[in-house]
Order: sequence, then structure tokens, then C-alpha cells
Amino acid sequence: MKLNKGRAWRGKSADPLSYAAYPGSFLKWLLLGSAVGVMAGSASAVFLLSLDFVTGQRVRHEWLLYLLPAGGAMISYLYMKFGNNSGKGNNLILERIQDGTERIPLRMAPLVLLGTLGTHLFGGSAGREGTAVQMGGSLAEWFGNMIKINEPERKILLMCGISGGFGSVFGTPLAGTVFGLEVAAFGLISHRALVPCFAASFVGDLIATEIWGVHHLHYGMGPVPALSAAVLLKVVLASILFGLAALSFSGLTHALKRQFTRLLPNPVLKSAVGGILIIAFVYVLGTRDYLGLGTSLIADSFQSEGGVISPLAFLWKLLFTALTLGTGFQGGEVTPLFAIGSTLGHSLAGWLHLYAPFLAALGFVAVFSGAANTPLACFIMGIELFGSEGALYLFIACMVSYVFSGHSGIYSSQQIGSSKSGRWPMAEGMTLAAWKNRKNK
Repeated sequence: MKLNKGRAWRGKSADPLSYAAYPGSFLKWLLLGSAVGVMAGSASAVFLLSLDFVTGQRVRHEWLLYLLPAGGAMISYLYMKFGNNSGKGNNLILERIQDGTERIPLRMAPLVLLGTLGTHLFGGSAGREGTAVQMGGSLAEWFGNMIKINEPERKILLMCGISGGFGSVFGTPLAGTVFGLEVAAFGLISHRALVPCFAASFVGDLIATEIWGVHHLHYGMGPVPALSAAVLLKVVLASILFGLAALSFSGLTHALKRQFTRLLPNPVLKSAVGGILIIAFVYVLGTRDYLGLGTSLIADSFQSEGGVISPLAFLWKLLFTALTLGTGFQGGEVTPLFAIGSTLGHSLAGWLHLYAPFLAALGFVAVFSGAANTPLACFIMGIELFGSEGALYLFIACMVSYVFSGHSGIYSSQQIGSSKSGRWPMAEGMTLAAWKNRKNK
């Protein structure tokens, strides 16, 4: 190799993103990713333990539901008064990774923690992934400021915050790793942060489970059917419906946010009205099954006997969650998406003559895949949660759902790295929100 080429090569390796080129850089990012993992894992553990407590209080004291309008108003007031740009949630973190100029304030972590706990204490239907990711992202941003890291490296730290939060809140370190790499721009996977994201997710999960004693729920998909053309056709058909459910959830949630903001510009009033509507739906349906995370619905979906849950349970959980998030309550979308997918899979089992827990497991990861546009992370999550025996079916379900959910998603600031269809060419860096606005013109 000539000297000038050698110099050019050495100059390239000095790029801070080429962290894996030398053992020193490798070790540096291993340590930085682990540090973010310690913070994200501890934050997730505090959140999960607190969430268990407030959920128990809500179940034991049913009258707390009547405070949902006041609780929602209080949460929105806190964000309006002290939140600054924290109200953008996960989208703020994605924009920051995509060269956004807005800083992620440290106050996002306590605000989203208190806001989500308030949502669950009073009966809102929401998840936990958004809280963990936002806490991980804000702590990673703060850590980057403390060690005075440069902008390209700060993006890697933010991806570590996403991975650390996701991996620790669900107990899936491999899925957490890939989720942090995949979520910023679907259709493209960034390998620049592979090592630190794995370190953050793995250490975060280890801290949450081994140090803080957090336990995660596990479900079994049961016997996996033998491979045949008939079974493949049924799985593909179910996966198309999973993708359409993801599309419906994303579309309804965003539509409700727009309409309620237009009709009720005051966020305090908007959340109060949302709480009243949720209480009304509870009384119309005569059940509280669709409040909170939806873990009881998920558990029932993995029962093999029919008739355990309503055939329309997925639809009601979708509506309750979209209404909760659409009216300004805090919380994530992912666990409700698990509930929507698993209940839909259970409902389809009788029609398709497949084992209900098997289809519930496919729906569990596939609806999330379509809504978050992260098929690889969801596929890996399926293997971590349900084992590798059904890997082929899990991959098909995540892939088909991802395609049939279209250019939609729960994260409006997510970039379209690669179009899902050649019929729809995309400008480089276009976000889901920009695509939606262009379509509506």
C-alpha cells in the first residue's frame, strides 16, 4: 500500500463513527454503552417497580378511575408548564439522532415517569416502552453533555439510550440492540452503533433484573405446526391482518391527536375530556379489561381454549389506547400493541384452524413490527420471548405485517430510509409526517 493511500486510510479511521477500527475505540464505546445501560436499566427498573405499585392500587381501588379526567389534566398542565419540548416524546429523540437541533432536556425523564405513572394509576390505556426510551434518551443526552462528547458521537449515545431503555423494560437485550439501530429510519439499519447499543441493552437488562430484581412476564406459543403450504398461506393471511391492525392503530392515534388538538387547543381541557370519554366507554362496555397495559388480555390470549376473550377485544383495546394517547395522556404504545396483536391472533385461530397461542405469539410481535416499522427487532424479540422453534413463522409474520402497514407508524418523525413500494418514490430523509402531509395535499 502506498504511503498516500495509507494516510488516507488512517484519516478515515479517525472518523469517530469508525469506533470498531481499533481495540482502543472498541473498548471506549463498550464502556460508554455500558454506562448508558446502567443508567437506562436503573431508570427502567424504578419505573417498572413503580408501575406495578400504581397498577395494583388502581385494581384494588376502583374509584380511582373517576379521577382520570383530573389526573390527565394535571399531567398535561405539568408538561405545558415545565415540559418545554419534552412533549414531543420519542419523536424528539429520533429527530435529535437525525441531525435535529433541539436539545433533549434532562427533565424529560422525571416528567415522562410521573406522567405515565399517573396515566396508569387512574386507568388510562397506555404502554411502557415510550417511557423507558425517553428516560434512556434524556439520560444519554445528559451523559454526553457531562463528558463533552461531539455531535456524531452524541447520536451514538442516543441510540444507546433507546437500546438500553427498550432492552431493560422488556427483558429482551438482543431486540433492544436492533431496535436502537433500526428505529430512526426504517428500511435502513445503522451498524455504526452496533457494539455500544448491544452493551447498553445487555447491561441495562442485567441491571434491571439482577440488581433491581425486576421480573418480566413470559408466555408460551405452544406447539408449532409442521411446515406446509396450507399453514404458510394461513400465516400470511393472518399477518396481512396484523399489518392492517397496525395501520389502523397508527392512523387512528394520529387522527385523534389532530382532531382533539383542533377542537380543544388547551391541552389541559383536552386530557380532561379524554378521561371523561374513557370512563364513558368503560360503562358502555361494562368492563375494565381494556385499561392499563393490557397484560391480562395478553395472558388470556395465550390460553388454548376458545371463548376466553371477546372476538373484538383487539378492536376495543385499539380504541382505548388511541383515545388515551390521542388526548394527551403519557405512556408508550408497545405493550398495548402486544395486546392488540395477541388478542387478534387468538380471535383468528378458530377461523384459520390454528393453535390459538401460536397465532397469539405471531400477532404479539407482528402488529408491533407494522406499527414501529422495526421488523428485525420484532423478529428477534419473538425468538427471545418464544424460542427459535417458530422462527420461520415469526419472521414471515413480522415481514408481511411490516409491508402491509404501509408508510405509517407510531413515530411520526421516523424517517423513510427506503420505500416499501417502488410505486412511491421518497425524497431522502423524508419523515412519516412529511409523507402524510404530501399525500393529503
